[in-house]
Amino acid sequence: MSMKFLSTTAAAALLVSTLPAFAQDVSCPIKVGVLHSLSGTMAISETTLKDTMEMLVDIQNEKGGLLGCQLEAVVVDPASDWPLFAEKARELLTVQNVDVIFGSWTSVSRKSALPVLEELNGLMFYPVQYEGEESSKNVFYTGAAPNQQAIPATDYFLEELGVEKFALLGTDYVYPRTTNNILEAYLKDKGIAEEDIFVNYTPFGHSDWSKIVADVVALGADGKKVGVISTINGDANIGFYKELAAAGISADDIPVVAFSVGEEELSGLDTTNLVGHLAAWNYFQSADTPANEEWVAAWKARMGDDRVTNDPMEAHYIGFNMWVNAATAAGTTDVDAVRTAMYGQEFPNLTGGTAVMLPNHHLTKPVLIGEIQADGQFDIISQTDPVPGDAWTDFLPESAVLKSDWKDLGCGMYNTATSTCVQIKSNY
Repeated sequence: MSMKFLSTTAAAALLVSTLPAFAQDVSCPIKVGVLHSLSGTMAISETTLKDTMEMLVDIQNEKGGLLGCQLEAVVVDPASDWPLFAEKARELLTVQNVDVIFGSWTSVSRKSALPVLEELNGLMFYPVQYEGEESSKNVFYTGAAPNQQAIPATDYFLEELGVEKFALLGTDYVYPRTTNNILEAYLKDKGIAEEDIFVNYTPFGHSDWSKIVADVVALGADGKKVGVISTINGDANIGFYKELAAAGISADDIPVVAFSVGEEELSGLDTTNLVGHLAAWNYFQSADTPANEEWVAAWKARMGDDRVTNDPMEAHYIGFNMWVNAATAAGTTDVDAVRTAMYGQEFPNLTGGTAVMLPNHHLTKPVLIGEIQADGQFDIISQTDPVPGDAWTDFLPESAVLKSDWKDLGCGMYNTATSTCVQIKSNY
């Protein structure tokens, strides 16, 4: 036996001994669950995220995969049927044996999947802006919390546009209702009278907007400036914006800032009459950075020149790459090990700057206000420094005392007034 062989063997033994004990537990291929609606009312938004995940998996495989394995995207269609998200999450974890899930859009679909994720100790990355008031050990929230979208957008209306009356229009489910509860409290704190806040909810897929638009117009009968804050989701947006245009409402008359309308939703509309209306996100395709230029070019090369990028895509881009880096650092895709390795993970935003994963399972994110252009893109008119995501809002008294810290406190609902962990499981 040669000395060269001995030294090589010793080096290999040393390498193995320094790897985590569970590094050999990985089985190939590593399966990435994709839990997004490909049919039903939310397909307009979610199909793109399925396409994004398949692209990210392919890019990673071209880099050599992960932990010596290729990745495989396992796609299911929960069909905009909220209870089906739980069923499909269970299928991904117990039948398909996926290592991680990227999925959900609406909060009701996420909350449907939560008990399954927590029961089976699955891990899901959730890429869409949401209402907060939640912190699960089994979810990383890569979209915006209210303090990273809703509050800054409302400040823009108050401070930059001089809006004095607010129409809060939303789809009738948990995200718009909770967000608007927060915004009502915030607006009242800012001196806006209760009678100057109009709140209305409509079902998914709602199409007859004439009465609601008339009510919004009537709100400004006294000459005060009216603004619409929209948490309308899915294809109902098409009818809403068409009715605004039919009523001759311009952005100068009554500006709308939307939290669920991005490039993908606008790509199917005639945007001529929407120019000047706004959206608040943490990313726009028009962001002028080298990283975004490369991402957009790769997307269009794969999907076609007519396909656009948007904010939840960037959230999946950041979340997926953080997961890859965390699994690499942990030497395994084991959920508990990856979770621990996620804290403090950093990855460049496509808009410039760096996203950081916080112990509350939220990211730091810049807040961008974009103005709709005739081509369906957004002119970025405001961008903040990175804002740390807050799981529990400061603007509802019962939430202001709560803190999420899974790293040091091991609790997503920690009461700072009583120094106790209220609960671990997400039954809220």
